[in-house]
Amino acid sequence: MNRTSRMKRLLLLGAGGPPGINVIRSWREAPEPFYIVGTDMNPFHLEWVPADRVYLVPPVDHPEYLEVIAEIVKREEIDLIHAQPDVEVRVLSEHRERFPARVFLPRKETVRLLQDKQASAERWRQAGIHTFPTVPIESPEDLERAVEIIGLPLWLRAREGAGARGATLVERIETGIHWIAYWRSRGVNWAFIAQPYFSGREFAWQSLWKDGKLIVSQGRQRIEYIYPHLAPSGRTGTSAVTVTVHDERVNEVATRCVLAVDPQATGVFSVDLMEDAHGNLFPTEINAGRFFTTTYFYTRAGCNMPYYMIRLAFDEPLPDLPPYNALPAGLYWIRHIDCPAVLVPHGALRVQREPGASRADGMERLREVETMWRTPV
Repeated sequence: MNRTSRMKRLLLLGAGGPPGINVIRSWREAPEPFYIVGTDMNPFHLEWVPADRVYLVPPVDHPEYLEVIAEIVKREEIDLIHAQPDVEVRVLSEHRERFPARVFLPRKETVRLLQDKQASAERWRQAGIHTFPTVPIESPEDLERAVEIIGLPLWLRAREGAGARGATLVERIETGIHWIAYWRSRGVNWAFIAQPYFSGREFAWQSLWKDGKLIVSQGRQRIEYIYPHLAPSGRTGTSAVTVTVHDERVNEVATRCVLAVDPQATGVFSVDLMEDAHGNLFPTEINAGRFFTTTYFYTRAGCNMPYYMIRLAFDEPLPDLPPYNALPAGLYWIRHIDCPAVLVPHGALRVQREPGASRADGMERLREVETMWRTPV
């Protein structure tokens, strides 16, 4: 079969979760058709996947996982493999040579470093992007040392993993001691780290790179989380409400973070940043090789990064893309469980079109949000 003249055949690992489904939705809205295969370890979640063919696969740590993926790649004549869950990004990165298909991933060393929050924080400290300490935590004595170095409050979280894994605010040292003891009592042996607690705004910056050149990027501010009350930290890693921003600090710091890790960066780099109480901006992590959960937000707004990734992987020309601020500021993405996501520009929200009947209409909250994302004149 002539691969240069037929439809590209794509394999998405971890397709059954919201991040994977949003990537496939983005591919479906591309100006060219694709044959899409999705895999997942959950037989029920595959019901959601809008792929042409789905496969149930073993967990990533199963001894036959790689063999199963290799068989799917061969059977479906896959041209490009992409993974969304961090654990599958890591395995795909480490074993990329095993598959006769393209990937568009950062270097193996880059993926390893960025999936280690302590190692990446140290790299950024060495590059002068921040000066705060990161203290590894294994025992109550380590927590006491962290309090001496960082002070209280501090932020305690797992060294690896996404979705605010193992994260909680520690305002009293007893909280941190009991928090780690809780996870240990359940047989969870995550390595933890302690860092300063940042109480300001939270930003996310998604980008595509090739050979050290930034191709396209867009920043946004997280306004609300899905079910924040269900997490002790108040952060669940997935936005219910988010808004695009044009913030040169976000662009600058995120760019420096990527280049500090890999001056020849290639692939997807999704950067999380936090403000402290004084408005200073700091990186907290980079998800390397995968898109944020809400990447379909950008696709709907006119910037289809999952599609651009395919074009880059095949060395095909792209539309004229700005490296920064690919979308207008002030676009809201509003979503929740069983609530269809909506894309709304500021000024067109329903509460702005249909004013309330009294002064107690909650518009103060909207004005506060607008003040946060608008670039000062």
